[in-house]
Amino acid sequence: MNISVNQTQGRVPVAVLSVQGDLDASNYQELIAKARELYNMGMHQILLDLSGASFVSSSGLVAIHSIALLLHGEQPPDLEQGWSAIHAVGRGLVAGPQQHLKLLNPQPKVDRTLEKAGLKEFFEIHADLATAIASF
Repeated sequence: MNISVNQTQGRVPVAVLSVQGDLDASNYQELIAKARELYNMGMHQILLDLSGASFVSSSGLVAIHSIALLLHGEQPPDLEQGWSAIHAVGRGLVAGPQQHLKLLNPQPKVDRTLEKAGLKEFFEIHADLATAIASF
């Protein structure tokens, strides 16, 4: 997996975090670390571009959930706790659609994974970069 970051200005500054390749157990912590780095730099609005992500595993879902919690000012689940981090995904986003993390153009396979995990109801998903940036 490769991660790239671009910053753009809409009504507010937005970091576009782009994922290329599989997001899985071998690399999901890198994505969380990059989001934490952006958050610590003052970037509190992230658009996660999944157009280049060919696969997202349960670990990838934990990463997305962890980033949403981080941007909401909450502590992400302890990744060393294994399954409890995965179970936290199902109960951690009860506040409704996330305002600080939005998703861009997930590929059909990734979109189905988000659907099966029940995460699509918690994230705005956009197909167009300009529309996504304007939504923040």
